[in-house]
This record gives sequence, structure tokens and C-alpha cells, in this order.
Amino acid sequence: MSYTLIGTPVSLYTGKVRGYLRWKNVAFTERLSTREVFKADILPRVGWSVIPVVIHEDGSEDGVTLQDTTDIIDHVEACEPGPSVYPDTPRQRLAALILELFGDEWLVIPAMHYRWAYNRDFAQQEFGATSHPHLPPEEQFVAAEKAVGFFSGSITGLGINPDSVAAIEAAYEDFLAVFEAHLGEHDNLFGSRPSIGDYGLLGPLYAHLLRDPKSGELMRRLAPRVARWAEHCHAPQHSLTGDFLPDDEIPAGVEKLLQLFAAQHWPVLRDTADALAGWAADKAPGTELPRILGFHKAVIGHGDSAVTTDRAIIPFPLWMLQRVTDYRDGLGGEARRAVGELLRSIGVADLDEFTLPVRLQRRNFKLALAD
Repeated sequence: MSYTLIGTPVSLYTGKVRGYLRWKNVAFTERLSTREVFKADILPRVGWSVIPVVIHEDGSEDGVTLQDTTDIIDHVEACEPGPSVYPDTPRQRLAALILELFGDEWLVIPAMHYRWAYNRDFAQQEFGATSHPHLPPEEQFVAAEKAVGFFSGSITGLGINPDSVAAIEAAYEDFLAVFEAHLGEHDNLFGSRPSIGDYGLLGPLYAHLLRDPKSGELMRRLAPRVARWAEHCHAPQHSLTGDFLPDDEIPAGVEKLLQLFAAQHWPVLRDTADALAGWAADKAPGTELPRILGFHKAVIGHGDSAVTTDRAIIPFPLWMLQRVTDYRDGLGGEARRAVGELLRSIGVADLDEFTLPVRLQRRNFKLALAD
């Protein structure tokens, strides 16, 4: 059995999956997501334009089509032997799930900001080379203008605007400082083996913030250990080695990263859940969710640099949050008490009992209310 990864080097989430597949040492080939590949493979299989897509050639006629990085990783984890990116112990497992959510759905803010504020020409050339690989570079650049206009124009929905730039950059540099200090003591978040949390952080930190030249220069200057970690976490591996820390230890640096989640991301998730409750009140089970549920006032950054700004209410992170609460709810006894103490210690005591107002599911590669 083998896998085909359809994506592009410039894609945040393709970088996350590529790094994981390399660590897992599964056989895979990579196909560039050109316009022709979108028409011939992605749209017929998925129904809408999105990357990455993984095709698992499992012996069936068409193989298994996978989309969304978490679904891809979970499928491979279930099908392939060897060590897992999911810690077995409750506090590390819960922390890893939270940090995957934080990386996937919150660090996308600095990733998108730095790309379109400081690396626009580089990214436009990359988009053109992906979509039109047979054109000369000058024509590739021009051909990418429409796509670049769409992606760069979407950043306001993330709360990125002139009023929030200073807060975004200050919060990102705070994150780098915390992770840099942690990596002075540990190879990865929880020891010498990467976790699902590491791969959540890898997407934005490698594919955008390190690989893009201007932000890459900044990372190498402010956080050289983070840059080396991202390069190593993304690079081809030769053996499945490494272990998670014993005794369900949460390193001090990871606790500080979780505190950043609590201060910055958690309030937005709570507001999003409230908006979901209102939207879903008159909707039938199985109804697909829109990409956004409207707009709200959200705090971007933290501390003295924080600002309140307009931001789209994006429901998809709640599906990721549901994975956190489902894992929490599956625990009992001492394990349940231990994760509750962890949540209280990082400043999200209300997450210990939090439940989404409705259950969500992924159906036909889109988010929907659960049946």
C-alpha cells in the first residue's frame, strides 16, 4: 500500500502532512497541485478546490481519498505500524491535541500576516510555479495574480489589519521566545519523539514562517532552535526513533505554550461556540456549515499589545476543539482529574467542563452538524 500526496511547497497544511509522512516512513509520492491536477483529480474526488489531498492506494479501484490534515494523519496512524504521534498518557495527549488546534487554527494568523506583508512577491512566484509549471517564470508570476489577490484579501477575516499588525507581531515573537527556550531542553514538545502537537505547529512555522524568505530571516535571527526544529521535523527521516517523556510529564515550556493558547485562542473559541449555538438552533442534523458564521469583536495578541478588532467567526476550529473535549470525556478516575488540573493550571478552568452546543462531523470533506 502506498500514498499520493497532492499539494505544493508553498502550502501551510501540505507542509504539515509532508513532515508527518516523512517521519512515519510510509511510502508516498508527491504530485504538484497544478490547475490540471485540480481538474482531473481533486475536484472529482473532493468536490471543491482544496489541498492537501492524500490518496491511499489500498488495493481498491479508486483508493481512499483523504482531505484535511487531521483526517489524513489519523488514517495513516490507523493503517500503518510503528510508533504513534499520539502520546499514550492523558496529560501529554490532551496537551498535544490542544497544541495541534493552536498551530492549525491560530498560528495561521502570523503565518498569513508575514506572508502577505513581507513575502508577497516570493509567494506569488511560488503560486505561479505551482499552478502553471510549464510557463516561463515571468508568465507564472502574472498568472498567479488572481489567486494571490484572493488569499491576500482573505486575511482581514482572520483579524489582520493595520490596527492589529503590532499585536500580531508581538504575540508571534513571544511565541518564538517560549518555544526557543523549550527547545533548549527538549528535541520536540514532549521529548525526543514528535507528537501531533508538533505537526500542528510545523505547518505554519515551516511552510510559511521559515520557508518564506523575510520571515525566515526573522525566525533564524530570533529563534534559531525553532528554525532548526522546523527543518528537522519536516525533513526525511531514516528511522522511527524517540520517546515521549516518562511519567506524563508536561515540560515547563509546553505549559507556557498552553498558556498562550489560553490567553489568545480560547476566548475566540468560546465566542465561536456561542455563535454556532445561535446559528444551529433551527438547522437540521446533517446541515453543512458555512465557512464563516458572521463577524465578531476578537482580541488579537495579549498583554499590553493586545487589540480588539473585527474578525470572522470561523466554525472549523470547533471540530478540532471537539477532538479535545471528546478525549477529555473518555477519561475517568485519576486520568480525568489529572487533565482537569492541567487545564486549570494553564488558565482554562472552564474547558474542564466545556461542551460544544452541537456535535460536528466531517461529511463529504465538509463540516456539518452531526446526524
